[in-house]
Amino acid sequence: MSRRLERDLLVAGERILRVPPKQALLKSVRQFIESVNARLKGQLDLELHGGRSWRGIAVRVAQRILAMAAAIEHNHKTSQPITRSLIAYDH
Repeated sequence: MSRRLERDLLVAGERILRVPPKQALLKSVRQFIESVNARLKGQLDLELHGGRSWRGIAVRVAQRILAMAAAIEHNHKTSQPITRSLIAYDH
């Protein structure tokens, strides 16, 4: 994390949680979080959100997460072989 980002988060009143490097439980949680983050960035293009403010970014990220949840639910209800894929909706 860059010092500027860390400073901006602290000024905004946000707490920064750091994972101690030698705790096995937190390591698995961190791997889970990184896996979810990679999926969100990969399938939902969250790095290209286009928001111009924290509120705008939050809304756009929430929209994409809700779209992913709706697609998963639809794929599950229609018995698709892969429920977490958005390929059918990517056009």
